[in-house]
Amino acid sequence: MENILNRFLRYVSVDTQSDEESPSQPSTAKQWDLLKMLCDELKALGVETTLDEYGYVMASIPSNIDKEVPAIGFIAHVDTAPDASGKDVRPQIIEHYDGGEIPLQGVEGLALKPSEFPEMLHYVGQTLITTDGTTLLGADDKAGVTEIMNAVQYIVEHPGFKHGPVKIGFTPDEEIGRGVVKFDVDRFGAEFAYTMDGGEIGELEFENFNAASAKVHIQGRNVHPGSAKGKMRNAILIGQELNSLLPVGQRPEYTAGYEGFFHLISFKGTVEEADFSYIIRDHDRAKFEDKKALIEQIVQFINVKYGEGTASVEVKDQYYNMREQVEPHYHIIEKAIRAIEMEGISPKVQPIRGGTDGANLSFKGLPCPNIFAGGLNFHGKMEFVPLESIQAASKVILNIITLFAE
Repeated sequence: MENILNRFLRYVSVDTQSDEESPSQPSTAKQWDLLKMLCDELKALGVETTLDEYGYVMASIPSNIDKEVPAIGFIAHVDTAPDASGKDVRPQIIEHYDGGEIPLQGVEGLALKPSEFPEMLHYVGQTLITTDGTTLLGADDKAGVTEIMNAVQYIVEHPGFKHGPVKIGFTPDEEIGRGVVKFDVDRFGAEFAYTMDGGEIGELEFENFNAASAKVHIQGRNVHPGSAKGKMRNAILIGQELNSLLPVGQRPEYTAGYEGFFHLISFKGTVEEADFSYIIRDHDRAKFEDKKALIEQIVQFINVKYGEGTASVEVKDQYYNMREQVEPHYHIIEKAIRAIEMEGISPKVQPIRGGTDGANLSFKGLPCPNIFAGGLNFHGKMEFVPLESIQAASKVILNIITLFAE
């Protein structure tokens, strides 16, 4: 437990926040720090490893059994979300958690409270790793990175452990939807793979949202307010009107399960011009297309009302529901379920209300469901992860490898 804890703490100490506005890959230079570290650690373990110009670490462990079995891959991303700072992360380690509030020492009065996050009570008696309240933690997805690296170390140090070909991949920029844009599936060499990028212990997912971004620009007309009557067009207010035409019940705070949403993620503007950024999500492909069409129709309505050119929107697809690519290979789901059960854990097969690198990889020809990494409250200062969940996920990796070898 001490080794896996030290490894995780070392990885979260590296700032790897990605940047959606950057055109480069990786989107931030600081992601290279962890990518190079992982490449060096794999090589030091004697594993054949490469790091290419796009920031993809790929490693290969050859089979040590006589029969032919599929090459199985395990993938995690190194970047942390732009939603909160990942610099100078100061984790708190709460041993033998007693079920009470956990003060986050970096911000006076801030605490993780079971009254607000009742899932904390599932982990009484365990070791919880939290933030100090000033940054996110980075368990998304450095817990996944830790779990894979721990499994690799086990395989290397236990030559009697029987396995087929094992492929390892670490990617940048997953949090901004560009994680595997240039990922070479053929070079990776796996027939099937799993991302270690899910939430709390037991989660297993092979369905995710269809996803798009929508960037709305409002061109207003600024006139001195003393003589503005009949002339001024306030871009901020027009943008607010446009936003009000989207269905309120289809916002994230009112949806769950398979329900999709429109999510306003940023706004900046003046009277003269304003920009609204949305993400659009739905598991059902037809409903997804309807949502994209609706925002286009609303933009047209605004243009009819205020004049052509007042509003414009750029809609870009980001990823699609992996189910149609993974379900024909359902045996890889069955093996993951069995691997989780082998650890005495009840599998929670559920749709992802988000996306992973595995979605895009599945459409690139590499079926790739998602397994729990163990963390909760990702992307913010309330993030935490039980140490025992990280350990369990690493064992699930080894169990999957064993099941394929059998």
